[in-house]
Amino acid sequence: MSKKETANPKEFRNQNHEDKKMNPYENSKKKKDKYLPWWVELLFVQIGLPDKLLVKILKAKKNSSEFIKNEKKSLITFLFLITTLSYFYPVIKHAKNKLDCEAIAKNYIIKNKNIIGINNREIKMLSTNFCYGGEEIYEIENLKN
Repeated sequence: MSKKETANPKEFRNQNHEDKKMNPYENSKKKKDKYLPWWVELLFVQIGLPDKLLVKILKAKKNSSEFIKNEKKSLITFLFLITTLSYFYPVIKHAKNKLDCEAIAKNYIIKNKNIIGINNREIKMLSTNFCYGGEEIYEIENLKN
């Protein structure tokens, strides 16, 4: 029995690698076949913006992707905080408007109505009632009458 000659797979890989290194035409052809992104085609080829701007945009893109990769945890925390604040903002605004309305109504009652015998809690109750559309404030007699 004779031994069959077997090709060493490492030698075969190295030979292919050497062939690819030696043929720069194929490498340059592969690089030329890549398409430009649509925004580069539009802005810099069709419209003709300066190439310095493209360099700056690409540097900023690279820096921002590195920043996002390195600061992912803090960015997620920041976005969660912003989302939480934007979720609760309408509730806070409604509460503020309610308190402002009650303060204005209370001042109106004190200035323009006869409040003899009405304590502070009742005035607060009347001002809250007025802000929600109640008409009990009109049942109090005017000072001018």
